[in-house]
Amino acid sequence: MKHNITPREIVNALDKYIIGQADAKRSVAIGLQNRIRRLRLDDAMQKEVKPKNILMIGPTGVGKTEIARRLANIADAPFVKVEATKYTEVGYVGRDVESMVRDLVEDARRIVKRQKHEEVHEEAEAKAIERVAKALRPGIKKKKDNQNSGGMGDWAAMLRQMNPQALQQGEEEEEEVTEEIAASRRQIRQQIRDGKLDNHEVTIQMEEKKLQMNSINPAMEQLMDMQDSLNALTPAKKVERTVTVKEAVELLTEEEADKLVNQDDINQQALKIAEERGIIFIDEIDKIATKNEQGGQVSREGVQRDILPIVEGSQIQTKYGMISTDYILFIGSGAFHVAKPSDLIPELQGRFPIRVHLDDLDEEDFVRILVEPENALIKQYQALLATDGVDVHFTEEAIQAMARFAVELNDTTDNIGARRLHTIIETVLDELLFEAPDMQMGEIEITEKYVSDRLEPIVGDGDLSHFIL
Repeated sequence: MKHNITPREIVNALDKYIIGQADAKRSVAIGLQNRIRRLRLDDAMQKEVKPKNILMIGPTGVGKTEIARRLANIADAPFVKVEATKYTEVGYVGRDVESMVRDLVEDARRIVKRQKHEEVHEEAEAKAIERVAKALRPGIKKKKDNQNSGGMGDWAAMLRQMNPQALQQGEEEEEEVTEEIAASRRQIRQQIRDGKLDNHEVTIQMEEKKLQMNSINPAMEQLMDMQDSLNALTPAKKVERTVTVKEAVELLTEEEADKLVNQDDINQQALKIAEERGIIFIDEIDKIATKNEQGGQVSREGVQRDILPIVEGSQIQTKYGMISTDYILFIGSGAFHVAKPSDLIPELQGRFPIRVHLDDLDEEDFVRILVEPENALIKQYQALLATDGVDVHFTEEAIQAMARFAVELNDTTDNIGARRLHTIIETVLDELLFEAPDMQMGEIEITEKYVSDRLEPIVGDGDLSHFIL
């Protein structure tokens, strides 16, 4: 976690991507800063200070998920987003609530693995370049004389049947490298480093990647652990891939880095940072409120009671060991149109002491969303069309018109917040996106009239706007 960042800096970083919602940004910034403060305390006091979980309340499309996701990026913290409606009470078919914690550990492991790989990158890359050079300029393989091996020929044949990969690997290790081959490889290695062979194709051998699956329940996770243990007893299967030299170096660097780092250290460190820095974002938590008018009240209350011990703090078994959820930060989120926060069971309400209300977005907010953030929609589409040689410019009046239509549609149909802008701008640029690859258009100006001509016929037809916009 970044220990030198202040709440004001956190808010400023969030402002680069999210428009408005100052209160929500302030609350999550304080929550993150309190976690940093806790790590500065002595061990005895650290155990007493628990994170203050946050409940975000606001309509869809106003930035709840984006705030949580960007917060995790700023803190370089493990983050997982889950939907409360995907879980079911114990005894029903569905995802086990504890899987959210196991998913968090997997994300933490990804972060630690990336850091460890960066530490050994130079050595791993050197080994990868050597392997690519060998593939481009192989040596002269030595062949064993099985006739004089005292009956070893039969044994080798049996081994080939049982494990051809192991025998092949042993054979590949024995090769004759003449001075000419060695000099050629040195030259190839230098050319690879200089990038002169980046687009040259090469066939390499790699260890086959094991398919990673998310477990549905603890029983399934135990079966997966047993499968991993069995796989560890057999040599890794090799697969051949034909890729460019640049891709080959990247792939083999990753594989060599895996060999250089200690996987047990990664696992234990991942458990620790998931405990200390992890953030779990529980979306649609209002959908499991018990006083919702929809059916299935018992099941929804059961999900809440299953989530409760995790939010309170408990020990969860993962494939890498036990993890405590005492210090994980939980952020709940929901529109709460029908249900209210008070409709959650009292015990769960008490575990989300910080309540943040996010405001509805108005026309001015939509205008800012279109142009201000670093990843603003208009900037995205300008970059996309620039790949076809089209320089698109939007007038201020055109941007204002798109924002106005977005507000009108949110008022007259379902309010989906800023997500409405995606459908608006896609509809406005539909013809241009289709024709751009076949026409050398140069500069194109999108005016208010251009926007109105494409949106007014649809917005004016209520039935049509429901389906298109």
